[in-house]
Amino acid sequence: MKKENKGKKSIFGTQQGIAMIVLAILYIFFYIKSTAFRSTTTLASIFDSSYYLSFLAIGVTFTIATGAFDMSIGAVMNTSALIAGFISIKMGLPIIVALIISIIIGLIFGLINGLLITKAKINPFVTTLATQMIAVGLGSIFTKVQTVNYPLRDAADGWYKSIFKLGSGFPVGIIVVALVAILMSVILRKTKFGRYLLAIGSNEEAARLSGINTEKYIMLSFVLCGFFAGLAGIAYSATYTTIMPGEGVGFELDAIAASVIGGSSLAGGKATILGTMIGVFIMTVLKVGLPFIGLQSHYQILITGIVLLIAVYLDVIRNRKEK
Repeated sequence: MKKENKGKKSIFGTQQGIAMIVLAILYIFFYIKSTAFRSTTTLASIFDSSYYLSFLAIGVTFTIATGAFDMSIGAVMNTSALIAGFISIKMGLPIIVALIISIIIGLIFGLINGLLITKAKINPFVTTLATQMIAVGLGSIFTKVQTVNYPLRDAADGWYKSIFKLGSGFPVGIIVVALVAILMSVILRKTKFGRYLLAIGSNEEAARLSGINTEKYIMLSFVLCGFFAGLAGIAYSATYTTIMPGEGVGFELDAIAASVIGGSSLAGGKATILGTMIGVFIMTVLKVGLPFIGLQSHYQILITGIVLLIAVYLDVIRNRKEK
């Protein structure tokens, strides 16, 4: 349990401080390099792009706490939004039904992942990589590889405005995300559920011998991750309105990178929601800022890979020092 306590202290420790400094430097860099970046529209765009990534990153942080991670969340987010929107539009159902369907689909994938990992004893990476491909295939088959269009954000029935914006254009979504992040931080740090996940990540065998039902809590961590993938599907469809099959693949790496940058350890036993949220904004500022200095999306993929490598390397160094 020693490592768990260190994980708790890290929430207000060096790793989060470094991440905040990096975030500030990135924002100042883009602010200086591009006058267009300084607009309130750009700030709103940063908030818009952070909603779905925040939910993905919060969810995957709970699996990282146990020493595992979920490679399927990006695809599950996309497929949840696709199938939910397709059913709602084809059947003429209220948009709220689509939102519920999206969350249910995420929960189902999370449960499948959890059962395969804990009961069938399949490696988490292999399991979630397989369900990632299944999710992409299901989304494509269900929609016949067609895009799904949610109500436009500026339309009378556009639910984006009613959920994520006030009449003045204030980004309500950031308040929603902040409240969810605070709640999840309390759950991870202050509840039996969170403490057990961290204990499992620190030493699964020791946790089992101490009486913790490790299979149950690992499975629940993946179910929770699936729930947040479905929630991310709602945020993604609200932000971009037009959903294409397969476009969520790769977002799981952004989410994992955000969590590790913020101080969570891929070795398990250490996880922080505050740090994860800082990591989310680092990734989002990069995504929004790069086009302002003439670098398009393929550069973002390259930089994301480099950032992830650096974050994992720093995580390895931290773990060595703690030993």
